[in-house]
Amino acid sequence: MAVLDWVVVALFFAAMIGIGIYSKSKSSNSGDFFVGGGKVPWWLSGVSHHVSGHSGVVFVAYAAIAYNLGFTMYVWWALVIAFATLIGARIFAPRWPRLRQKLGIQSPTEYLKMRYGLPAQQTIAWLGVLMKLVDIGAKWASIGVLMHGFTGVPIWLGILLSGAVSMIYITIGGLWADLLTDFVQFLVQLVAGLVILVGVGAALADRGLNYFTMWGELDKVQPNFSSPFAGNYTMLWCALYLFAKTFEYNGGNWNLAARFISTSSGKEARKAELLSSLLYFVWPLLIFAPMWAGRLLHPGLEDPAGDLYPLLTDTYLPAGLIGLVLASMFASTMGMTVSDINTLSAVTQRDILPVLSRKFDESRLSGRASLRMARLITIFFTVVTLVVGLNKDAFGDIIGMIITWFGALVGVTGVPLLLGLFKRFRHTDGTWAIIGIIFGMLTFAASQIWKSDFPSDWVTAGPMLVSAFFYILGGVLNASRGKQVPAEVDSMLDYIGDDRDEHGELVTAR
Repeated sequence: MAVLDWVVVALFFAAMIGIGIYSKSKSSNSGDFFVGGGKVPWWLSGVSHHVSGHSGVVFVAYAAIAYNLGFTMYVWWALVIAFATLIGARIFAPRWPRLRQKLGIQSPTEYLKMRYGLPAQQTIAWLGVLMKLVDIGAKWASIGVLMHGFTGVPIWLGILLSGAVSMIYITIGGLWADLLTDFVQFLVQLVAGLVILVGVGAALADRGLNYFTMWGELDKVQPNFSSPFAGNYTMLWCALYLFAKTFEYNGGNWNLAARFISTSSGKEARKAELLSSLLYFVWPLLIFAPMWAGRLLHPGLEDPAGDLYPLLTDTYLPAGLIGLVLASMFASTMGMTVSDINTLSAVTQRDILPVLSRKFDESRLSGRASLRMARLITIFFTVVTLVVGLNKDAFGDIIGMIITWFGALVGVTGVPLLLGLFKRFRHTDGTWAIIGIIFGMLTFAASQIWKSDFPSDWVTAGPMLVSAFFYILGGVLNASRGKQVPAEVDSMLDYIGDDRDEHGELVTAR
């Protein structure tokens, strides 16, 4: 890194803090801090949903998979998520803002108290908080690895630097700061991605190749490099991954649900997710293309996870532009971590603390008091997740933390959270929601104890499938026994199943 590169990174961090300060005036209470007052435009929500759906892990762990296995990286990750969000735009996204209109929710788990009762809500909230601590810590770790690869500074310093800047702007500005920085971060990623795409493309041209003709040479270096399915990433694996990601990207991952809750209506939420889906179809192709070319340009890398992307930028880009690429890596991670922390704080403030003590009940707090509490909780969780990131090796390193732990367990709690939005599952109560979670977690535990007996696709999707089985079974058994559904639950499900405008007025019934 030259001095000019450090100047670019410093300017990026300064811009993030500046946006946080600018956004401070937009938050006068916890509703503004956590869901933007329900006034976020669809295009901003859509870009934020996309940026918040991936982190620097793409340029570390996923870069290694792209380097070693080829085109399958796009298929099993980006293409699967593109279809998951396309599905979600039709059936999931519109229901989240309608819940806010009906119940005034500020967190994704807030409605569960009415839907299933307090025990189920607290089970899902507490498990989700614990999983998120590990997930966010992994993302801090990934940016530390990237900064080490670019600059040679210790990994811990990269973790603390990105965490400190993020804590400043999210604590000051809340969701609006998160959304606006996501938009700026996407622009930075876009410019940086195009710059490295051109730089690596020029190196390919020196060899008489381009991004379309390089595949023949790549298949000679690595058989089936251009195949959509390679290694453990089979068609079955992708199908099961699609099942899991449909839940995760439509609310099982809480921060993504918050993007829909913050829009003004179901129509706006649907447009937001369609935009995110389009970006997942197109943008990852441009991200991974230089990584695939890297297999030709720099064969034999022993540690592509830590070396590939820094090597590509250092080799093919001039001073200043390397700093821009590093800033885009920070942007990718910070966009996801900050949105996670914001939603994690919302769940804690709205759903957990009031149960522990009545003094935390929102009805007892003024707007300023609730805003102050939101900021303090945000600081607390930022610090805790940074500690987790600094101790990443204890959790199976980055790939293990993201793909194994969070990827497997998010669906277990996502099943009752997402299926609870539909009237066809109204007979499943809180008892069966908890039973499904327990058996899903036992399935995950078994897959970790007897790893050699469980294929990788089952480790990812198995716990969620088991959880869904018991969830649906419970509803069938309750219905067969004639167990009554509470009237308030039926009313809520009817409301969110109808298409409504930004004022909650009925547009068309489905």
